[in-house]
Amino acid sequence: MRRPHIRRVAIAVAVTTAATLPMAPAFAAPDSPARAATSASSPVEAARAAAFAHASATGVGPGDTLRATDVMTDPDGKQHVRFVRSHQGLPVLGGDLVVHLGKQSAYLGVTRAADHAVKPATTEAKLTPQQAEQKAAAVAQGDAGSAALVVDARDGAAALAYQVRVTDSDTTEAGGSRTVVVDAQSGRIRSNTPDSDEFISPHLEETLREKGETASPVTGVATQPAGLLGATTAARYPVTATGSGTSLFAGKVTLTTTRTARTSFLLKDPTRWNTETRDAKGAELEAFSRGTKFTSTTNKWGTGTTANRTTAAVDAQYGITQTLDFYKKTFGRKGIKNNSTGARAMVHFGRKVGNAFWDSTCGCMLYGDGDGAMFKKPLVVLDVTGHELTHGVVDATAALEPTRVDARGNQYGEPGALNESLADIFGSNVEFSANNPKNPPNYLMGEKLGLAQKFLRRLDHPSLDKLEGTIDYWSPAAYDTEVHAGSGVSSHAYYLLAEGSGRKTIGGVKYDSPTFDGSRVTGIGRAKATAIFYRALTRYMVSTTDFHDARTATLEAAADMYGATSAEYQAVDAAWAAVNVTTANTPAVGR
Repeated sequence: MRRPHIRRVAIAVAVTTAATLPMAPAFAAPDSPARAATSASSPVEAARAAAFAHASATGVGPGDTLRATDVMTDPDGKQHVRFVRSHQGLPVLGGDLVVHLGKQSAYLGVTRAADHAVKPATTEAKLTPQQAEQKAAAVAQGDAGSAALVVDARDGAAALAYQVRVTDSDTTEAGGSRTVVVDAQSGRIRSNTPDSDEFISPHLEETLREKGETASPVTGVATQPAGLLGATTAARYPVTATGSGTSLFAGKVTLTTTRTARTSFLLKDPTRWNTETRDAKGAELEAFSRGTKFTSTTNKWGTGTTANRTTAAVDAQYGITQTLDFYKKTFGRKGIKNNSTGARAMVHFGRKVGNAFWDSTCGCMLYGDGDGAMFKKPLVVLDVTGHELTHGVVDATAALEPTRVDARGNQYGEPGALNESLADIFGSNVEFSANNPKNPPNYLMGEKLGLAQKFLRRLDHPSLDKLEGTIDYWSPAAYDTEVHAGSGVSSHAYYLLAEGSGRKTIGGVKYDSPTFDGSRVTGIGRAKATAIFYRALTRYMVSTTDFHDARTATLEAAADMYGATSAEYQAVDAAWAAVNVTTANTPAVGR
């Protein structure tokens, strides 16, 4: 039985009919750093007051408390304040919203997750916390932490529930943790979601096993770097140094490291907020502090082979720094959470783990070494890292969630599919940003994994992916499609917006992008398309945003940047229509 889907109210009291942010090449304006709710910041106070004053639009009412998690100010003075909500002191799941203000802090509109009141019918729990913990431990097959009361507003009507984090889960790859939500009245499991995002889904792993296929990633060819790099006469340490790495997939790369003594170097980048990679040494660690530091006496790292355990760390550190560089130089984003904090990674995670993860609990990337059978090398490929770290960006902004998760850990639903799509979109952009000749940029995902179909997913013609059954166009069935398969809808819309339909060769790769109705779409360029999607994510998407909501969000973003009568705005509309997402076929509220 499928869970009712919650459609948010899409930008109530819509605004901006003229270009307010003229810019070229039209990448989104830099975000202002996130500010805590405890700040006396006037945008937060104004947005909070507006949310209560416009209760019919925002859904905020008596007993609600709003905590700001992000404040974004545009060059024209518009402000967007993202809130999470509590009701009677209890956190509200699916209660997030973004309040939009004008230059003088006048209310312009709202983007909200829940389109109903969040007040539960009762605040009296029938289950005890101990009973909720037992149920959570049983369903997730792990060790339950303390149960905390919440209001679950994701299910079409607000209900009192317990939220429990379960660690060492036997239902999660490599014994990761899960968050289980238990109804406080009936005891039914309302949701059971892994805390980490796996690049290889259980569905894909099963498909590869059925086909008898193994993935042997294609490694780059690199010569061993020679000479000591980063030498300096500085007598005080630590200092910044320039080292050289020989990677598995990206060839010979330059790494910024930390020199801790005359002949002692640490794989930690002080120029990128101390971004660091460590060695899990085969343990299933979710605490970065327990990882072993990578050190060198020569500032030369890796040998280009898996025989040297530092080699995987080179790929990881390179991929993470390239991802951080993409977000900073393109959007002014300072780190994954936009808080001037570095990213972290651990390689050699677990034993025989054929996967890579973004772990929100650790706040870092975790890379297994491969299971030795289906996946024979670590998944430290550049677009995999860009994809997974983008899940961290989504977590820090819209926090898109699947609508359900099955017993095997497969995730379903349009918000989760949109999450996967954005990870593919920005992951491919990381490749374009890095422009590494050993890992040429393209609109393919996982092309270096060594799969028989030569890629895992592709943005121009998603249904060419037969392993995950990715779809090209929206239909009502997309509501309950596995998230990687469903991601094709918005990925296809993005490609059409960027490059247009039909045949073309870009960077030596041949593309042929179809459309649902046979229409011809003219692209506006990758720079503009990427800027529009990023602005839509950070300003106009929330945890329950589906494909029709994403269309609205990207149209709002395009109107902000270029005006509602612009060619760019019309191109966004045409791209979504070409994947069968239109105003006319928007599902009814509550489905």
